[in-house]
Amino acid sequence: MEEIKQTLIKNGFTGDIEDSAEAKEKYSHDASMFEIIPKLIIAPKTAKDVQTAVALVAKQKKNDASLSLTARSAGTDMSGAAINDSIIVDFNRYLTKLISVDNKQAVAQPGMFFRDFDEETMKHNALLPTFPASRDLCTVGGMINNNSGGEKSLEFGKTELYVPSLQFVFADGIERTVKPLTRTQLVKKMAQKDFEGKVYKDLFELIEAHYDEIKAAKPHVSKNSTGYKLWDIWDRETGIFDLTQAIIGAQGTLGFVTEGTFKLIPRTKHSGLLVLFLHDIDDLGDLIPKVMVHKPATFEGFDDATLWLAIKFMPSFLKMLGPVRFIHLLLTLIPDGFQLLRGFPKLVLMVEFTGETEHEVRTKIKALHRDLAHLKARYEINGFEEDPTEGASEKFWIMRRYSFQLLRSKVKDKHTAPFIDDLIVNPEYLSEFFPKIRKIIKKYKLLATIAGHMGDGNFHIIPLMKLEDPNDRKKLLPAMREVNELVLHYKGSLSGEHNDGLVRGPWLEEMYGKHMVQLFRDTKDIFDPDGIFNPHKKANADWDYSYSHIREHF
Repeated sequence: MEEIKQTLIKNGFTGDIEDSAEAKEKYSHDASMFEIIPKLIIAPKTAKDVQTAVALVAKQKKNDASLSLTARSAGTDMSGAAINDSIIVDFNRYLTKLISVDNKQAVAQPGMFFRDFDEETMKHNALLPTFPASRDLCTVGGMINNNSGGEKSLEFGKTELYVPSLQFVFADGIERTVKPLTRTQLVKKMAQKDFEGKVYKDLFELIEAHYDEIKAAKPHVSKNSTGYKLWDIWDRETGIFDLTQAIIGAQGTLGFVTEGTFKLIPRTKHSGLLVLFLHDIDDLGDLIPKVMVHKPATFEGFDDATLWLAIKFMPSFLKMLGPVRFIHLLLTLIPDGFQLLRGFPKLVLMVEFTGETEHEVRTKIKALHRDLAHLKARYEINGFEEDPTEGASEKFWIMRRYSFQLLRSKVKDKHTAPFIDDLIVNPEYLSEFFPKIRKIIKKYKLLATIAGHMGDGNFHIIPLMKLEDPNDRKKLLPAMREVNELVLHYKGSLSGEHNDGLVRGPWLEEMYGKHMVQLFRDTKDIFDPDGIFNPHKKANADWDYSYSHIREHF
């Protein structure tokens, strides 16, 4: 790597270049259960630096087949997509600027933390509603590359709907604007005698040749982050060709995003939360349709293991929240203590409504409360103009959003093993599906928390395991196989939000079939003919490779 380092500097790379043992260790793992030690870490200061690095690796790849580049921002990826054995490109050190913002649109660099982005959009009473539970930790670039969604996706959808254009460095090392094209614009683009023109031409021909098969392959669930979104790129009826839809959710395997434009929505002034302690999971089949008829903004939930974890490690929230919010949390938990005396619930469900007036929210939430009276639900109204915070209900959002952080940091004898962490099935199947998934967890003696988006059937199941123990490692493959087969039996997707990476990429064939996966690989080859971007991920993942890189030391 010494030659790469010197050539980068010679070619005008202005960012940081590191290869110390400490740096390699830091960048060898993300939030997944995998570990891969890189040879070099670079932190570009400008988009020109990114172009320089890509052009150099593309040129040197002919002499060193092991060279590759993997983008990384906050390192919160749970699928293992932000690690690599060659060069890590850290976008979170310098490419963190908000370029512009108003009440309808914001433009930002990929390394910007969503929490900072959200603070700036709030000044314009605007919101990017696709944030995940890791809203305080993730970056907007990670949200693009994973096609993130979260608690508001039920009402507003995922990131794919909010990125009208991108600045994108292609495999030839040139940054270009990517945005939807009309048929006339596409024809002109395909006529270009350069790498960009070839990408458009080859991808159009690939999709057009397999149009019906590709359209039919789109999973019939409300959200999906598996594969490449070929079905959303070219539409014969509208005549629109949108290359952003290939890049969003591609996990940096097709090229590098250097700037994103985001559509924003107005923030609502008022919200109300109905909280339901569910003691019998069999009630789900009746409950979910009743809730969905009322068109909630959010319908979230977490299980008894998550609730118990939050109670057990309550002092940890002091550091996370600060003293004022922590004291508020404790005070608002007092009434719920009396609820728990009646028995520990199997699930805590949170149904949120929003509106422009307090009366509107109260009307919506009371109507649902009447329908669920037999289940003894209770509700809280929040977001009054004089108190625009989440109010008393904040405690439930804290438990839901911070559960994974608690798991990672507080359970010392076991470690998070997110390998079945993002499955999704349509809600009408949940009354059958949920007991079966819990049965598999029990069969393999997995200590696991379950949280998720009840309204669209997207669950995050995070087992705690001793991955350094061969007996626990042996559980991964059979448990994953049983869970995946169950998900696919109910016509679901293996990932609603967290994407493929190293962990789910090897299972794409089971979900889509051999030919469709080959079309995914062809797409990768069109964008990245020399294989310089993020190898061993998504459609090019292999379970033997992934398994060989599971962490053994914590």
